[in-house]
Amino acid sequence: MAYMKMRWVYISLVVLGVFCLFYNLEDLNPFKGEPVIFKNELGDFLQLPDIDCGQDPPFLVLLVASSHEQRFVRLVIRSTWGREKIIKGKRIKTFFLLGTSPSKDISREVAKESQKFRDIIQKDFTDVYFNLTLKTMMGMHWIYRFCPQTTFVMKTDSDMFVNIYYLTELLLKKNRTTRFFTGFLKLNEYPIRRRFNKWFVSKYEYPWDKYPPFCSGTGYVFSSDVAGEVYRVASSVPFIKLEDVFVGLCLKRLKIRLEELHSEQTFFPEGLPFTTCRYKKIVASHHIRPRDILKYWQALEGSLQEECPDN
Repeated sequence: MAYMKMRWVYISLVVLGVFCLFYNLEDLNPFKGEPVIFKNELGDFLQLPDIDCGQDPPFLVLLVASSHEQRFVRLVIRSTWGREKIIKGKRIKTFFLLGTSPSKDISREVAKESQKFRDIIQKDFTDVYFNLTLKTMMGMHWIYRFCPQTTFVMKTDSDMFVNIYYLTELLLKKNRTTRFFTGFLKLNEYPIRRRFNKWFVSKYEYPWDKYPPFCSGTGYVFSSDVAGEVYRVASSVPFIKLEDVFVGLCLKRLKIRLEELHSEQTFFPEGLPFTTCRYKKIVASHHIRPRDILKYWQALEGSLQEECPDN
């Protein structure tokens, strides 16, 4: 009997401890109190790519959010959809967005990689998931400062498959070069208030009940003028760690409306099973492993001249 009592006391204490931790996490919230504001004085760039957009402006720049441990993924992307190409007479370039690491060894490796490939953009902020907003704004800043001559920009992630052939085709057909923003539209999204959820947002960070329209951060495309406008207005918008929502807040302030790129869905933030014909008519698909990026890309490039049946 004594053993059973002690056991129940122990279980009760554990449950009470978890309960207290759950309801006191708000005290640890770095966003509690005054709203956090993005400051666009985040210092100068640590690594810059080797490109002169004034001399040879690209049509499309792809900015890929990456992290230090993803070196192999970057190699795969450089050899597939991120390889510099000329499509329909238009130049496509890809660069990688990185923060910093506390490890000196990792920092040295990134510096060596940057010197070798000349395609890394880096500023001095810690490279962690909840700094994605800083990473995205760094990309916007780089476009605004160093490459406003590009016609379009795509921000995407390293676990994506991007069909740059179809994207280029659709952008040429769209014939829009200012105040243009497209992707997978999210028009009725609400903050997740459940603690321990990856996308939890407290009311201190975002006190409103609904998000503005935004595009999934897995991949969105915009005309280059939007980068400068978003970067300039960002310091007047409450900071939120969800980068796609933050960009949506900036677009709302700028009165830039989201647009569909095509009448059919072309962005797949939840992923899409691969067939060659299916992937010939998409722009981006999520949750793709490096080996599958290689496999899918080889299949896609090998079928460019082949016709697919109409569905």
